Amino acid sequence: MAVAVALGYLLGSIPFAWLVVRRWRAIDLRRAGSGNLGAANVARTAGLAAGRLVAVLDIAKGAASVVIAGRLTHDSAAAAASGVAAIVGHVYPIWLRFHGGKGAATGCGVFAVLTPVAIGPAVALFLITAWLTQYISLASVAATLVVPPLAWATGSPAASVRAAFAAAILIVFRHRSNLVRLRSGTERRFGVRA
Repeated sequence: MAVAVALGYLLGSIPFAWLVVRRWRAIDLRRAGSGNLGAANVARTAGLAAGRLVAVLDIAKGAASVVIAGRLTHDSAAAAASGVAAIVGHVYPIWLRFHGGKGAATGCGVFAVLTPVAIGPAVALFLITAWLTQYISLASVAATLVVPPLAWATGSPAASVRAAFAAAILIVFRHRSNLVRLRSGTERRFGVRA
């Protein structure tokens, strides 16, 4: 279990957003746009193509953390713990002094493997919310909040359901400043360049 958690954290800590923007724009993403190391800020600061690439890479590292842990341990609880550790790694990466992203894309990859039946409706909710409101933060929070009850309702293993609740708490916590701005009407809509 400890090896799976450590591996998940280290995979999650790979700062793809920071690396891609350094390569494409030669800037430090922590000091550009919102300062967040996520796909939405990459899209604002380096363009939509870069943002899409980062989203895919962040989803992939979340999925990889679960798949690799599952193959190493053959234990669903260890795989779920590795997935949560990957989200923690993305949010608090050791390589960048624990300044990372908000975990939604990495969480999507994690739960695409852990709770594949639940993730489909969550992704659909994300896309609909983002399309209707143009607020990626709101879409991320909405999708995150439906994963735990969907995981439970669709009969996912108990370890995966617990992981979904833990991940939701962390991801919503990381979006707390966005929620304040949404309430005050000052949150930036997607597509507005930094």
